[in-house]
Amino acid sequence: MSVQPPPPPAGARDPVTPEARAGPVTPEPRASGPPCQAQPLLRQEATGEEEGEETGGRGAWGTGTAEQRRRGWGEADEGPGEAGRADATGSGSPAGGGEGDDGPGSLRPLLGWLPRRPPRCCPCAAPLPRSAAHCCHGGTKMAALAYTLGKREINHYFSVRSAKLLALVAALLLAACHLASRRYRGNDSCEYLLSSGRFLGDKVWQPHSCMMHKYKMSEAKTCLVDKHIAFIGDSRIRQLFYSFVKIINPQFKEEGNKHENIPFEDKTASVKVDFLWHPEVNGSMKQCIKVWTEDSVAKPHVIVAGAATWSIKIHNGSEEALTQYRMNVTSIAPLLEKLAKTSDVYWVLQDPVYEDLLSENRKMITNEKIDAYNEVAVSILNSSARNSKSNVKLFSVSKLIAQETIMESLDGLHLPESSRETSAMILMNVYCNKVLKPVDGSCCQPRPPLTLIQKLAACFFTLSIIGYLIFYAIHRNAHRKNKPCTDLESGEEKKTLLNTPVSSLETLLQSFCKLGLIMAYFYMCDRANLFMKENKFYTHSSFFIPIIYILVLGIFYNENTKETKVLNREQTDEWKGWMQLVILIYHISGASTFLPVYMHIRVLVAAYLFQTGYGHFSYFWVKGDFGIHRVCQVLFRLNFLVVVLCIVMDRPYQFYYFVPLVTVWFMVIYVTLALWPQIIQKKANGNCLWHLGLLLKLAFLLLCICFLAYSQIVAFILIRNIPGYARSVYSSFFAWFGKISLELFICQYHIWLAADTRGILVLIPGNPTLNIIVSTFIFVCVAHEISQITTDLAQVLIPKDNPSLLRRLACTVAFFCGLLLLSSIQDK
Repeated sequence: MSVQPPPPPAGARDPVTPEARAGPVTPEPRASGPPCQAQPLLRQEATGEEEGEETGGRGAWGTGTAEQRRRGWGEADEGPGEAGRADATGSGSPAGGGEGDDGPGSLRPLLGWLPRRPPRCCPCAAPLPRSAAHCCHGGTKMAALAYTLGKREINHYFSVRSAKLLALVAALLLAACHLASRRYRGNDSCEYLLSSGRFLGDKVWQPHSCMMHKYKMSEAKTCLVDKHIAFIGDSRIRQLFYSFVKIINPQFKEEGNKHENIPFEDKTASVKVDFLWHPEVNGSMKQCIKVWTEDSVAKPHVIVAGAATWSIKIHNGSEEALTQYRMNVTSIAPLLEKLAKTSDVYWVLQDPVYEDLLSENRKMITNEKIDAYNEVAVSILNSSARNSKSNVKLFSVSKLIAQETIMESLDGLHLPESSRETSAMILMNVYCNKVLKPVDGSCCQPRPPLTLIQKLAACFFTLSIIGYLIFYAIHRNAHRKNKPCTDLESGEEKKTLLNTPVSSLETLLQSFCKLGLIMAYFYMCDRANLFMKENKFYTHSSFFIPIIYILVLGIFYNENTKETKVLNREQTDEWKGWMQLVILIYHISGASTFLPVYMHIRVLVAAYLFQTGYGHFSYFWVKGDFGIHRVCQVLFRLNFLVVVLCIVMDRPYQFYYFVPLVTVWFMVIYVTLALWPQIIQKKANGNCLWHLGLLLKLAFLLLCICFLAYSQIVAFILIRNIPGYARSVYSSFFAWFGKISLELFICQYHIWLAADTRGILVLIPGNPTLNIIVSTFIFVCVAHEISQITTDLAQVLIPKDNPSLLRRLACTVAFFCGLLLLSSIQDK
């Protein structure tokens, strides 16, 4: 006979399962809404913490099965005195009953036998962290739920691997689009400079797809030495002449009779610039131009011509004047085309006027008439060359400049001085960029030729890609032969027991294959003139709004640290990450022109240098590993990408200034700690006197540093670590970027910024915001992949046994000696 268990005492916890209480429980329909829709996703991506939950064991979120806890069943894994335990014992009951005992008037004995379930807030919610799982207040619960679901949704659908694949597809599509555009519209950035652009702010002109250099007096004289420039036309051309001359000599004044020729000569540079007064396109202008076509006469190196407003004014805007203008331009066009074969000839189209400010004797000069005269000039000059493109360049960009600034004109006809200076600087860029080749002047610059070292690097990466493809094909064929076959008798698969590890050769070929593709993208962005480049323009919003964005993301993604000591690894990675992101925003927004931001960024760079030194010191202090293998690993990690870029991009090692700086200070720390006596943590814990010895060594090093320079960064350490809670959490968002901060710092020069950080790479023209988003996405993915490639190569190329390592160091020295030899031969 079976013994029935006694009924539970009044007030005791009901041990009966939900299914046994008052009969079977009908499954409730799932509630509608976003949390329930996300539930299948959460089940699919169960992590190691949830693997033990399906068996009903005690997991990260309490006891009971995972399904029971998703429905709100099972015990909460709480400690004594916490909210969940208080609910279970009744101490937190809002009803009467004192301390939750079963005294007189208590309803617990009566309610204990009723069918009930533990309280829950959302029947289909995913398991939450313990700090939020028992907070059943609606707003807080939903906020915590949305926070957890949001992070898990993002991490599931947007992994690093999928991001890199998306970045690869985006880079290939953009390269194909730009290549097709170049073939369709031409590869001459001078046409963009002369015909299109926009204003950044009030006075900064941005040409379409290229960067414009601001020439100084010394640069202008160097470019125009022994040159003759001629301006021929009306009063507007005279204004352009004055602005052009002031670049060469800022002290030149606008004096003299306005309706006559004006000469200028700089004897120090043998530069001659003339203005020839010809306000109408007529026989007088034709005769002046015809003289230059004769072989016995010295021709100007640059000719800038244009006129129309006088013809409109003198003939009161009649149609006969327009017909005569057409005939005169037609007769001059062949002469200009002939001059354009040996000189640079520019025809300036007429700028619009501000009709409300025009005087009574100029009211007939309307924008409608100006457009008609411009159409005549464009149609004739573009067809002046037979069976080929005209060599006469149309200077039409001044029209766009005037449309934005003509309202500031004093008389409605002549442009303000700032607009004239912009047009003159465009002319200087058109002629001088191909001569001086300034770093921040990509307009009108030809593509630099490949050096011998670059050609050898291209051959090496090409062979690496071919070798990896062959290796992959052979490996895949062998895998097919070893594929498990089905046993016909038992109907089961026979699995091979061999699990071939990845060979060093495969790792090398794969790494160099990926690196070769990445370097090709680097070259296309920074050397091949395939993608466009634009100047920076600083505004407060362009700097501070992205700062706010990354701050929100950094707070959103946070996790508990593995250890709570001061400056632990997660904390230092976080520190590096947010500093690197701020520096990147500083670079791309051009915030160096704003002095307060510039001064703070200098502090961050110094703090970053301190971080690297502190990390190396901590390793030597804790591990005591002063072997050559560790030194080679760090030097390889710091310098591998820079050396590759020096070869591929034809840049000196000092160009990446921060890497040599970090390398030198690593060696300073290593030498300081490796010299006798070697003091490490284990030795110091055994005898406190060793702490004094270490302090003496560090004090001597600090004395040497202070002797060279004075520096201070300590405030952030105190602010970050004084609160105990601040040491127990860190921003995983910032820490993720901190782990690839070195690659981010180096790669920004070539695939995110342009012209050695002076400009911005343009992958999507015409939409600055979308361009920044896309280019940043590709840039971060490339930096992360390079970090992984560097790690893989370091494991293969740097063996742990000293004899092999020394042999490879000798090969490395021989390799660099060969590079120096090739570089010297190339320079000669």
